[in-house]
Amino acid sequence: MAEERMSIVNRDIGTEMRDSFMDYAMSIIVSRALPDVRDGLKPVHRRILYAMSDLGMSPDKPYKKSARIVGEVIGKYHPHGDSAVYESMVRMAQDFSMRYTLVDGHGNFGSVDGDMAAAMRYTEARLSKMAMELLRDINKETIDFTDNYDGEEREPVVLPSRFPNLLVNGVTGIAVGMATSIPPHNLNEVINGAQALIRNPELTSLELMDYISGPDFPTSGFILGRAGIRQAYLTGRGSVTMRSRCEIEDHNGKARIIVTELPYQVIKARLIEKIAELVREKKLEGITDLRDESDRNGMRIVIELRRDVNPNVVLNNLYKQTQLQTNFGINMLALVNGEPKTLNLHDMLYHYLQHQIEVIRRRTEFELKKAEARAHILEGLRIALDHLDEVITLIRSSQTADEAREGLIQRFALTHEQAQAILDMRLQRLTGLERDKIEAEYEELMRKISEYRAILADEQLVLEIIHEELEEIKQRFGDERRTEITASDEEILDEDLIPREEVLISITHSGYIKRLPVSTYRSQKRGGRGVVGMDTKENDFVEHLFVTNSHHFLLVFTNKGKVYKLKAYEIPELSRTARGTPIINLIQIEQGETINAVIPVESFNDEQFLFFATKQGIVKKTPLSDYVNIRKVGLIAISLREEDDLVGVKLTDGTKEIMLGTSHGMSIRFSEKDVRSMGRSATGVKGIQLVDDDQLIDMDVVAEGREVLVVTSNGYGKRTPESEYRPQNRGGIGIKTINQTEERGLVVALKLVDDQEDLMIMTASGTLIRMSMEDIKSMKRDTMGVKLINTREDDIVSTVTRVEKEDDADLPENEIEDNEPVIEPSSPSSSSENQDQ
Repeated sequence: MAEERMSIVNRDIGTEMRDSFMDYAMSIIVSRALPDVRDGLKPVHRRILYAMSDLGMSPDKPYKKSARIVGEVIGKYHPHGDSAVYESMVRMAQDFSMRYTLVDGHGNFGSVDGDMAAAMRYTEARLSKMAMELLRDINKETIDFTDNYDGEEREPVVLPSRFPNLLVNGVTGIAVGMATSIPPHNLNEVINGAQALIRNPELTSLELMDYISGPDFPTSGFILGRAGIRQAYLTGRGSVTMRSRCEIEDHNGKARIIVTELPYQVIKARLIEKIAELVREKKLEGITDLRDESDRNGMRIVIELRRDVNPNVVLNNLYKQTQLQTNFGINMLALVNGEPKTLNLHDMLYHYLQHQIEVIRRRTEFELKKAEARAHILEGLRIALDHLDEVITLIRSSQTADEAREGLIQRFALTHEQAQAILDMRLQRLTGLERDKIEAEYEELMRKISEYRAILADEQLVLEIIHEELEEIKQRFGDERRTEITASDEEILDEDLIPREEVLISITHSGYIKRLPVSTYRSQKRGGRGVVGMDTKENDFVEHLFVTNSHHFLLVFTNKGKVYKLKAYEIPELSRTARGTPIINLIQIEQGETINAVIPVESFNDEQFLFFATKQGIVKKTPLSDYVNIRKVGLIAISLREEDDLVGVKLTDGTKEIMLGTSHGMSIRFSEKDVRSMGRSATGVKGIQLVDDDQLIDMDVVAEGREVLVVTSNGYGKRTPESEYRPQNRGGIGIKTINQTEERGLVVALKLVDDQEDLMIMTASGTLIRMSMEDIKSMKRDTMGVKLINTREDDIVSTVTRVEKEDDADLPENEIEDNEPVIEPSSPSSSSENQDQ
């Protein structure tokens, strides 16, 4: 043999270093760190799922030890450390890391506190149902396979991925010189976007945002603003601000902040440590206690505050100095045909759909070949059955199986496969019933073959199949969005991006506010309120319910005479059954302030006025245009005297009549023309002369045909036609609206009502009753009223409000609230003894 000779090549060391590093970098990029745009998986995740599938670890099978899975992955597909494989598998099982988990873990797989998962010898796992959709049809030649690292096994290049996993679950990865960071999204929204692109391939990324509103993190929380989302979807790069869900509660006279949801990837234990550290260093003032009350029912961090601090100021400092508010950098980098590319929203869905077109084509070709092969065999069996006696004679006369097979081929022009199938046929297939089955199977196969050929000949049919199968997955696994997208505190919103539409705003008695499209509200039930089934707290109810435009303003007035301003679109849009967001989280009201009125406003002009009334009987009328500039911290709407409170606010045109009611049963009706227009800082003029310790308790605008409803603290009430209340001059004592006695109690409400409304009455102890306004008897002005609600000796009526009429006959049985009313009202006909004759 010739002696092997070694050759030496002269090479510049700089060139060698550059080329070697590039080879290393590309290996990291392609084989480890970046996901494939088609299935959204990095190689390690793909290998874990395939290995589990190969082991038969489907959701209907028992769990198997994680160590066995890791060993299978390392031994066959992924020649790296076991800890890297196990940590990747653990992440796919964590419901706080993955929007839709791909591994069903059994045991300790870590926690949002940053706890590590138990060792792999202790935990068990199997595939989740969602993971089966990534693997579905993998054995039907839908994707390519390649040799594993040692050439002894075959592994998939990509998974079929029957849903857009790259967007749905997102991914993070750091390669050499580049990184990817794609947030998770809501399955329903992503599939809606993909289906829209199927219907109209010309859709742009901006148009796709009508279907995919933004990231949807597994830990819920808020995203502030849409500018970052828009930039990421249009360019592939952007940043969104995530904020935790915090509610400010009053507890024993002190405010406290309750944290129930955290930003994505924030570790709860470290967050609490950081807050405690800031308090110790006196960088956060006003916090007296910090507790973690989280349990299996959910997260709950309690931050107790001093009595003298403004909870909104403390909360804003927490947002600024801790991870209660943090950013998520979006870099939508993925492998396209093996090359790393930064993709916009349209590109990601386009490449996914191209992959699905290939999957459906290859699956159809596989099914077609299988059907044709079976039909070919059946054709041979049919020939044999048609010439049964001759076939039997030929086989009996043959000396060997080979001779019989060749005889059948020659005699009946059969193929080798058909002849072998005849020889393998059992005698029971010769019965009449079995012959019918063969004919039925053959006809069904011919129908399928025709269908498969039609699919392969028409790409539109392929797209329709993708559309239908995506819809099936959406119906099986889709859920409601968890992360709410709200307006940012800092950015100036591009209002052109927000659709102008009619929306329904509801505010509960306890201060929970939410927004719904009017179309959702109207579709719930004919003639309904649109809030049936709303998840309110116990003894809470909808107090304000109105329709406005998403671009209109809401003026929120408090008892301290301040006004705050919101755009309707700044209120989170929630589902019909959601409770809502505490309004205290949207406006910076101070401790001790309560919301007394909410008024929707389209524009601020001089033709409209705000009419105010206070507890001390003072009234004021101010042009609406004076309230155009309202800061985030609010604005003084009316200057109140000492120990005075704002009772009510109404939007008028300057020509209405106003009615005021007092706790001692007096009332006055006068034209608002009697009150001259004043500036915003004015205190106002006397609306009614109060005697002794009397005080104003309510105000309303007079409308022809309505009746005056009066309710007392001990649960008595009545209706009286508004015509019995003659107009008077402003500032007088007024006239009696009810015979007020100690037995009936003080008057707590005066409202103008009609039969198309319901009345909601709540007592100080929390007892709640709802009744139709028609059930309240109409009486003269100077009568004493009838019993509306039975109050206990130590209880009084605290709140009376009108709500839109609810007809239980129109509701599904499971939507009728069993606890309304809690206490049945006495029938007016049976309470005549309560009426002053």
